[in-house]
Amino acid sequence: MVSKLRDMSKTFRAYDMNQRLLLPPDIREWLRPDHLALYVSDLVEELDLSKILSAYEEGDLRGRPPYHPAMMVKILIYGYCVGRMSSRKIEQATYDDVAFRVLACDQHPDHDSIADFRKRHLKALGELFVQVLHLCQLAGLVKLGHVAIDGTKLKANASLRKSMTYERMSKVEKELEAKVTRLLEEAQRIDEEEDGKYGKGNRGDELPEELRNTDTRRAKIRALKENLERETKETAEREMAQKEEQKAAKARGEEVKKSGSKRKWTTTETGEVVPKPKVQRNLTDSDSRIMKDSATGVFVQGYNGQIAVDSEAQIIVATNVVQAGNDGEQLVPLLNQVEENVGRMPDAVTADTGYFSEAAVTDESLKPVDLFVPPNKKTLSEVSQQMRDKLRRPAGIETYKKRSATVEPVFADIKHVRRFRQFTMRGLAQVHGEWSLICLTHNLLKMFRAKHPQLA
Repeated sequence: MVSKLRDMSKTFRAYDMNQRLLLPPDIREWLRPDHLALYVSDLVEELDLSKILSAYEEGDLRGRPPYHPAMMVKILIYGYCVGRMSSRKIEQATYDDVAFRVLACDQHPDHDSIADFRKRHLKALGELFVQVLHLCQLAGLVKLGHVAIDGTKLKANASLRKSMTYERMSKVEKELEAKVTRLLEEAQRIDEEEDGKYGKGNRGDELPEELRNTDTRRAKIRALKENLERETKETAEREMAQKEEQKAAKARGEEVKKSGSKRKWTTTETGEVVPKPKVQRNLTDSDSRIMKDSATGVFVQGYNGQIAVDSEAQIIVATNVVQAGNDGEQLVPLLNQVEENVGRMPDAVTADTGYFSEAAVTDESLKPVDLFVPPNKKTLSEVSQQMRDKLRRPAGIETYKKRSATVEPVFADIKHVRRFRQFTMRGLAQVHGEWSLICLTHNLLKMFRAKHPQLA
């Protein structure tokens, strides 16, 4: 084929796969000047990475030096920007994708190194969210005239089938304990009868595979059960203390607001606090919860990702991950975080029915905010009626219309465009860090598109 091409009379530009150098010596010139990867690189250079860098100051100096943290941060952030969150996909991209290759300076950290770096520094990476948010403010993308709040269900890195009720945990633990006892007795009998059967290189005291697996499963269920019991007792103590405070307040003639949450604990005949039989925990990620995805109507093993979005340029100004399937207690903490992150409360805030509670909309800390949060049909009180009247007025109708157009496109971008529908990490603290990283990259992309509207 090559010889036939060379025999043609037409002259073409030089093209030779055996050429020694095809790319410019300046690695940044491998990409066009307005490429997202170069923008990520420049932005990371502006961030304060001291919390990450300080972790290496007292490290072991033996062996090969670690990869530069700035490079690792860049490839992780770029990966989350373009929907490549897997450490294996990022490793492969440092070979196959020019943008990743540029950010890595032609180095190729393996997926274990990438995963370990992310896990080790996830909290610090999540805290970069506020730094990027401040850059959005400086760019004039945050006005706080109107902020919309919403939540979405995101799958945990765990299977729904791996969940177990407290009642089932207690039963399985006893069954496995009995099985371990039987297996140990059988192993002892065989060991006594056939002392030499284990073969060369074995001590003769190794546990059979079935026993090892059974004992490991028993230990895991026991630990999960003990954690659930401890968590339940702590919850019961808080709720009982709150109940005593409410009794005292009622005795003083003060108005007491009832809690809408259902009690998940009970007491035994001896007075011991225990979880209700149907309370569940997951064996793979015990912090995750079974919750219904309102968008699909399907139950998932997951977390509830919360965001507050400024309507000026759809910048996320506050973020959280909670274990509660409903949003009833998220309005106040999310708006307090907005104030903490950007310096003041928004002028107006919209949220759907799930966020309404009298306690929330009358909270002292939210007095500066013009709230538009519809109560559900079952909520009957003076406060809820005032909110309904407010939302029926022309100004209320116009303001509330902004909610879906502000926050829902953000979730669409995260879950459908960038394909982030499931956490890669496990445990509440870890998924919180990962969610902050996702929201950070959303804001970064908004800044990039504002600077390069022709690429949007």
